[in-house]
Amino acid sequence: MRLLQIIFGMALLVSPACHPGPVVNTGPNSPAVGGTIAGIVSTEANAALAGRKVTAIATVGGKRYEATTGANGGYTIQVPEGTYRLEVELRPREKVSKQPDETKIGKGDLDAQRHFVITSGG
Repeated sequence: MRLLQIIFGMALLVSPACHPGPVVNTGPNSPAVGGTIAGIVSTEANAALAGRKVTAIATVGGKRYEATTGANGGYTIQVPEGTYRLEVELRPREKVSKQPDETKIGKGDLDAQRHFVITSGG
């Protein structure tokens, strides 16, 4: 009987080690299930602007999600479901002449037409 109690006790101690429990990723690059915002940052002459930070800001709660434009001026940002306003990084004497409106993202949505046009103030 004592041997059976020892075996049962060992089984209880070992069984939680076999199951890791829920996996929760709270890292900054892993938003909850949602969609993707994408677009291009360019000049009025249609030249791509690489290396620009684009930020999606949740209209409720203000959480920020960022991406940097690639060589073609393109960016993609994965965000949880919600409504977002977008901002782009400007350099001295620059201004935004075309900016996307707020965008509402649902589960699995891809909003790929969120383009910025930047002009130089001289």
